[in-house]
Amino acid sequence: MTVLAHYRHVPSDLRGLSVALGNFDGVHAGHRAVLEAARTAAQGIDLGVATFEPPPRAFFRPDDPPFRLYRPARRNQRLQMLGARAVFELPFNADMAAMTDEVFARDVLAEGLGARHVTVGFDFRFGRGRMGDAARLSSLGRAFGFGVTVVDKIEALDQKASSTAIREALIAGAPEKAAALLGHDWIVDGVVEHGEKRGRTLGFPTANLHLGELIHPRHGVYAVRVRVDRDGDWIPGVANFGRTPTTGIRDPLLEAFLFDFDADLYGRWIEVALVSYLRPELTFAALDEMVVQMRQDCDDARTRLAQTAAG
Repeated sequence: MTVLAHYRHVPSDLRGLSVALGNFDGVHAGHRAVLEAARTAAQGIDLGVATFEPPPRAFFRPDDPPFRLYRPARRNQRLQMLGARAVFELPFNADMAAMTDEVFARDVLAEGLGARHVTVGFDFRFGRGRMGDAARLSSLGRAFGFGVTVVDKIEALDQKASSTAIREALIAGAPEKAAALLGHDWIVDGVVEHGEKRGRTLGFPTANLHLGELIHPRHGVYAVRVRVDRDGDWIPGVANFGRTPTTGIRDPLLEAFLFDFDADLYGRWIEVALVSYLRPELTFAALDEMVVQMRQDCDDARTRLAQTAAG
């Protein structure tokens, strides 16, 4: 799959695609419906995806807390798995923010990407001040020579499948609900960092990740599954996300303890799937009390994981 961080000078073999256009953070059920509709509309031509990088929200509200569900590389990987030949990461900057809906349709979609067909969700908005909607895109498509498909609302758990609903579930400490909306467990990924190494002295060595631009889920302890180096089996474990009030307040950190695993993970890429929320962070009067609770957390996580299928 090809990833292009622009819409100008697109190679000839990537022009004329059926393009799914949208945010695609999380690639949830609604996003997958847009992709499937774009594939259906393709009629023998390849599938492309156009999204915005950075997301418009990050451009307009740079001081917002982290909100991404996935890093761009994971999003693009999932899009490739769903059949995208190319991902166009449209640079959302001051110039693009100032474009009218007509200029965006003409300069970006028609002339830039050379899209033959464009598919969007029912609530898609575009152009300066969100002036254009799906109906306006259909009209502009007729003017500039590309077809348009608009996908109706997709519901899961009796609510619209949306990145916002998934974020709300994670912030509320409901990873099971987030997984139902996503269609899979929510996964944090990154390179294992050196931490305080206090867990090792307590008999619970952890793999540590800062989430960076990813959304921060509810602080507390989770049953998790972990995969190392992007391959192999998912390893059961338990993780804490938060500031560890007993041993010292610091920037939120995800600390995962892998069951029945003994290998150096520093500097290696891991994926951590949050499966179930076990409890909030607690403050302990002594480390001995914390160790007793950690052992209980391990038992609780093993029980919870045994009740759920991996993935």
